[in-house]
Amino acid sequence: MKAKTSKESLAIHTEIVLPNDTNVLGNLMGGRLLHWMDITSAISSHRHCSRIVVTASVNNVSFNQPIKLGDIITLQAKVSRAFNSSMEVFIDVWVEDNMRNKKIKCNEAIYTFVAVDQLGNPINVPELIPESEEEKQRYDGALRRKQLSLILAGKMKPSEATELKALFV
Repeated sequence: MKAKTSKESLAIHTEIVLPNDTNVLGNLMGGRLLHWMDITSAISSHRHCSRIVVTASVNNVSFNQPIKLGDIITLQAKVSRAFNSSMEVFIDVWVEDNMRNKKIKCNEAIYTFVAVDQLGNPINVPELIPESEEEKQRYDGALRRKQLSLILAGKMKPSEATELKALFV
C-alpha cells in the first residue's frame, strides 16, 4: 500500500449560511456545522484510503467565534495521521471577510474515521507522509491524542503511553 501526503486527502467545502441553518440569534447552529464537517472530513479520509469510511469519533470541536447568517464559510479537511485502519482528520473552518478581502479562521475540529470493507470490517489504510511544518505538528500530536483517547476508554494503561509520558519527563 503506497503512502500518501496530506495534500492528496484535501477536501474543501463552501457554504453560505442561510436562514434555515441558523438559531434565533442568527448564528449558524452547531449541529449544522458538525454535519458539514462530518461530510467534508469523510471525503478527505475516503480520498486517503479509497475505501468506504465510517465516523468513529468526533474528538475535538472548537466553536471559537459565531458564524452569522449570510456568512460564506469554507471547510478544509486533511488527514493528519493514518494508523492501522483509522485516520485522524483535521478540519479548519474559515469565514470570508469581504470588507478586508481575506478569510478568518473561526472554528476547527478533529474527527476519526475507520476504513471498512463491504461487510463493515476494519481494513488497513495507507501511511501518511506529513510535509509542511503544520502537518508535522498535527501528525506528531495525533499519536498523543490517540493514546489519551485509549487511556480514557480503558484500552491502554497510562504507563504504556510513551508519547504522553515524553511530554512530562
